[in-house]
Amino acid sequence: MYTPIATQPTNAQAWLAAAAAVQDARGEAYNVVIDIEDPLGISPNDHAILRTVDDFLRRHHANTVSGVANTIFPQGLLDRHGANGLYAAYEAVLPRMKQMTRDWGRYFDRMTSWKKVKGKDIRVINPLDDLIKFMKTQIDSERTYRNTYEMTIYDPTRDAGKVSNRQCLSFLSFKLTDDKTLMLTVMYRNHHYVGRALGNFVGLGRLQAFVAAQSGARLGSLTCISTHAEIDAGKKTQNGVVQGWSSSEANDLIRQCRALPVLTSLSASSTLQASAQTELPA
Repeated sequence: MYTPIATQPTNAQAWLAAAAAVQDARGEAYNVVIDIEDPLGISPNDHAILRTVDDFLRRHHANTVSGVANTIFPQGLLDRHGANGLYAAYEAVLPRMKQMTRDWGRYFDRMTSWKKVKGKDIRVINPLDDLIKFMKTQIDSERTYRNTYEMTIYDPTRDAGKVSNRQCLSFLSFKLTDDKTLMLTVMYRNHHYVGRALGNFVGLGRLQAFVAAQSGARLGSLTCISTHAEIDAGKKTQNGVVQGWSSSEANDLIRQCRALPVLTSLSASSTLQASAQTELPA
């Protein structure tokens, strides 16, 4: 059982197409497969989608589109500190992040800090940096290994045995084509299409663009496989503030986005500034 989605030009339009398909499947679907041609592209219609979803999340006291994107890739830190200072800057803000989010909400931490065990030798490695450095050497060489760049987010030592509050993003596979174009395929074990998916696509596109820029590859398509997808809903009260939304509110949001006028003018490889209102603290 799978739910194929026609290839979409941008991540905002991919989110809308996939969310609409899940909505049409009565709010739940399996193996939703969506391919995004330009993970950084943005059109006037995309701005409207991003604004509509972001406003909805803010009104319901949830993490914003940019806030969700930052769990995967902290674009604000890259903009302020550059590629050479990114990892150190993230490490500096990580203690505050740990006070604000669960472990699975800090995906970039899992990508850049991993315990490698070999016998009694235990050392911390940076899988993302190692992947980029190896990819760069391959791109610069005469013979290029194109299918050896993968990262796991699921960690048995932290995640095995948990029934809830586990990571949703599980695996990333980077691929180089014969013309050195970088593609990224990701897998989610569970995907919330209202509260998370649009921000996930934005963050993944930024991560992919970073890897491409640092390794010398060209930016290619992004493919997402949501092994389980849902139109998520639910409310809770925290410190007297109601957080979340009902099923009817979630479905109204998607219907509102589906009713937006389709504008075809595309400004390629934008940095999605319209959604970057909330960045990580520096």
